[in-house]
Amino acid sequence: MAADRDLVDLAEVSGVATAYRDAEGALVQAAPRTVRAVLRLLGIDPSDPAAALTAAREAPWRRRLPACAVVSAGAPRPIVVHLPAGTAARAELELDSGRRIPLDPPGDPAERRNLDGEPWEARPLTLPAGLPLGDHVLHVAVGSRRLRCALVAVPDAVPGPAALAEPARAWGWMIQLYALRSASSWGMGDYADLVDLVDWSGQAGADVLLVNPLHAAAPTLPVAASPYSPVSRRFAAPLYLRPEATPEYARADERTRAVVDEFAREARRDGRPDGLLDRDAVWRAKSAALELLFRAAGGGSSPDDRSGPDDGSDPDDRSGPDGDTDAAIQGLDDFATWCALAERHGPDWRVWPAELAHPGTPAVAAARVELADRIAFHAWLQRCCDAQLAAAQAAARGAGMAAGIVHDLAVGVDPGGADAWALQDVLAVDATVGAPPDTFNQQGQDWGLPPWRPQALADAGYAPFRQMVAAVLRRGGGLRVDHILGLFRLWWIPRGAGAVNGTYVRYDAEAMLGLIALEAARTGAVVVGEDLGTVEPSVATTLARTGVLGSTVLWFEQDDSGRPLPPTRYRAATMASVTTHDLPTAAGYLEGEHVRLRAGLRLLGRSEQAETGGWRAERDALLDLLRAEGLLTGPADMTADGAQFTPQVRTELVFALHRLLVRSPCRIVLAAPGDALGDLHQPNLPGTVDAYPNWRLPVRDADGGEVTVERLRTDPAVARLGALLAEVRGDPLPMGLFSPLGGDRRHP
Repeated sequence: MAADRDLVDLAEVSGVATAYRDAEGALVQAAPRTVRAVLRLLGIDPSDPAAALTAAREAPWRRRLPACAVVSAGAPRPIVVHLPAGTAARAELELDSGRRIPLDPPGDPAERRNLDGEPWEARPLTLPAGLPLGDHVLHVAVGSRRLRCALVAVPDAVPGPAALAEPARAWGWMIQLYALRSASSWGMGDYADLVDLVDWSGQAGADVLLVNPLHAAAPTLPVAASPYSPVSRRFAAPLYLRPEATPEYARADERTRAVVDEFAREARRDGRPDGLLDRDAVWRAKSAALELLFRAAGGGSSPDDRSGPDDGSDPDDRSGPDGDTDAAIQGLDDFATWCALAERHGPDWRVWPAELAHPGTPAVAAARVELADRIAFHAWLQRCCDAQLAAAQAAARGAGMAAGIVHDLAVGVDPGGADAWALQDVLAVDATVGAPPDTFNQQGQDWGLPPWRPQALADAGYAPFRQMVAAVLRRGGGLRVDHILGLFRLWWIPRGAGAVNGTYVRYDAEAMLGLIALEAARTGAVVVGEDLGTVEPSVATTLARTGVLGSTVLWFEQDDSGRPLPPTRYRAATMASVTTHDLPTAAGYLEGEHVRLRAGLRLLGRSEQAETGGWRAERDALLDLLRAEGLLTGPADMTADGAQFTPQVRTELVFALHRLLVRSPCRIVLAAPGDALGDLHQPNLPGTVDAYPNWRLPVRDADGGEVTVERLRTDPAVARLGALLAEVRGDPLPMGLFSPLGGDRRHP
């Protein structure tokens, strides 16, 4: 690579890495063929690197103004306009209110360049300080030519809910919603259960309920199990709807409701074979019930009906929970059209007839007419999702939660799904993202998700990205961005190349974080970034500066020698938990369940004996930390075979681990309810597909019994863990409610 200087420079200008540091800090060179392949995916022809480099360097000059600029509202940076030398220009800023502000003429040249044999200059335009947040337009007149640049003024940091302003601390729960059903739900947890969960959480003093991604899956069978590979991140999953909570059910006649009730009984009967969630059985029954309600209410009654059931409202004022009309819910028609086409041709648009491969073709326009009733049905489902999620967030606020529901935002989308079809002009649909090789994944990781194309996204004014963020925040009080490092750089893998043959592509993290801050400011939301793993110090600094909380996981809090850190050394600006959905539960870790499981599935990178020895050393170091913190005195009693803790001791150790989080400075502390009850089984086991029931397990207790929403509300162990977590706010702990093994009752 070093020999081809032009290719290296072209890659640098284009944001493509020609070398990177691996997890061990060693410098790894990207293969030239990989760099060329990624450049092609970005729309750059690398066959003549020198010519491409010249074109890339001249591009902003020929564009004159950027298509979009994201600036600080308080102190916006100057915008550079490229002009022929000596050319006069007039500029004004049009605010989103319609007011126009004349600007000073462009300043002295910051750079000069010959373009087509003529001298040109790069000259800065100074913007006024204290801009209102939002979307403005910069106008520049050069003779008879009119230039414009979309200007987005963003806050310097996420303001967050006022009740959670520093130094306030908060606590809450993290749940996999599908895994917590009630007696009334259809075989899996749903949006109505979410209402009960936030009411229960808020009444106990929690401020946060973190849920798994509730993004949309394809409407076809089989239903994808992973919530992290959705067909759309802009739209929600109808799978979680409670049909009886729709207005259409309330208005239906007795016979219609009886049929819906029978579908519900079928879902409860068939939705948990062998104790594992069967999404197909649930969706088969639920979609039939929703179809019935839609038809009974008059939806799709004519080929021209795109509005859904007649609910008695003004058809020109069909609005969502926040007053948004269907037209204002960006992309809804394309999403519903994709769903209708997926029902006919399958859930992967890449194998559809060629004339349907883009939403703008004449064939798709004809399909929108032909499938109008199906499109109306899928649009109605989204209105139902928005209404039920809005009800859940309203219940959270009504119960006193400062943030309420925090939604997990997946890294990307299914390459054959609705977003990839509708947004293919700004996505690299012939690439996927993942991670480079490391000690545990020597061939790297391919997550199968297409990445944003950075320049195309910027040229689109970041509209698709903003619409996605706004859509998720519209349904809750916060956002957890999975793999937030992807806003800084992503590991791109050309199609068919294999994860080892990828390289990093840079993104404008400042712009994307600013846009997240803008959307969060509009809703008063909290924002958390999953920044686990090897992270450059500049990333953590940037997140802290922009008010985005990082993530702390107790298992990973170690010093350079591998010893567990005392809680006082944890990062303050984070949301903390003992574990995550991809890691062992608290009880599972203490018993080494993850080692036995991975050994049985032949997923270990070393012998079972070596893995067991390493885990026991780490676990015993944690026990030593508990002793040093005064949370464990003397030996921890083991069972007769010396391999496991006695049930009582294991329970107390789980609570002591959570007390470490309470003693930390972390801003938000979360727990999984199953940890209070001894659940041994993690929701997802990375590296497996069918060998482990990923995303299908219910929450269980130590005896393997399923835990329901009703039990959570009344179980003393869950209440005890909640009372422990509540100490982060300085709330007094009732006597006798919690007594750690040999520990004290001091406030941390």
